[in-house]
Amino acid sequence: MTTELFLRYIHFISIFAIVGALASEYVLLKKTLTRGELSRLAKVDAVYGIAALTLLVAGLTLWLGGYGKPSEFYSKNWIFHLKLSLFVVIGLLSIYPTVFFLKQRKGNPDEEVSVPETVHWMLRIELLLMLIIPMLAGLMSRGLGYFG
Repeated sequence: MTTELFLRYIHFISIFAIVGALASEYVLLKKTLTRGELSRLAKVDAVYGIAALTLLVAGLTLWLGGYGKPSEFYSKNWIFHLKLSLFVVIGLLSIYPTVFFLKQRKGNPDEEVSVPETVHWMLRIELLLMLIIPMLAGLMSRGLGYFG
């Protein structure tokens, strides 16, 4: 019971960290940024990445580790698979902005860099998809989507 509560807590806190990091990135992003600002964005993005990995490990442990509900509850639920797929899509969308932040942060900290519109759009889409996942989790917790 204690391990399950700990895993659920880590899972929950990771969600907050992911949303906070994504929202921070979006708010801090401008059409042009100095390399110093890009370095700060890369640090925020690192928090996002660590939180995403922590969320994934805690979630997979809850699902496959036998804590709480049986793994069949998740495995035979199409809403869970949709939720997991959205998480993967968000992760894939985050690759381009991460690579951009990491590549462009090096150099003179005062030099300005133009941020491609693609980075802005990817962050918008990530945030939009993040809004859907809690709704799916709520539906799933009510037993909807189970096909077993």
